[in-house]
Amino acid sequence: MIKNPIQEVTNKLQYRAIGIVKAIYKPNNKDQLNRGTLTDKDGKIINTVILGKALSLIKKYINLDNNYFWIVYPRNKSINNLHLQVAGVWDPYQLNKEDNNLEKDPNQILEELNLSNNYFSIRGELVYVNTQKKEVVIKICSSPNSKRLKDPTFKIIVEGEISLQFLNNFVSLDVIRDGNILRMVKYEIIEKIKSAKS
Repeated sequence: MIKNPIQEVTNKLQYRAIGIVKAIYKPNNKDQLNRGTLTDKDGKIINTVILGKALSLIKKYINLDNNYFWIVYPRNKSINNLHLQVAGVWDPYQLNKEDNNLEKDPNQILEELNLSNNYFSIRGELVYVNTQKKEVVIKICSSPNSKRLKDPTFKIIVEGEISLQFLNNFVSLDVIRDGNILRMVKYEIIEKIKSAKS
């Protein structure tokens, strides 16, 4: 069984912002692998950092001249200013114990997993809707286990429309990366988030 690069949700209120992007990674400086850029097949360049757990994997197994499917966490301060954090590499052959799928194209395997290149799953609280600009802001809370994070919450800006009536609801978005923009394909309203005050 080939491991799914984006795991199934285990809890209906599971916060997350994760995606998969096929690109070539180029470090800004060959002595410092963890900061650089990802360049996709269309030549679009995204600023990227490699997180610690992915760094050793990259040093050991990855040829930086090749295209890979990168498992990434998105961050953005504005709609067209995407920044990615690499959490891992999805390679169904080189980094997987299974080899009985050798005839299958990785894109086909992704399709069977209901995923595709540039797909992002974003789940969190809808905290802002800009109807003029067709933008929504989703607040993500990192898992309580990541104690090293100074601020356990962050916001992601997505191009798309959700009715104002759903503010402060927990939502699940299917999003596609288009250049440096995250564009919503569909959304699901999960439930109203109860405020801590009540």
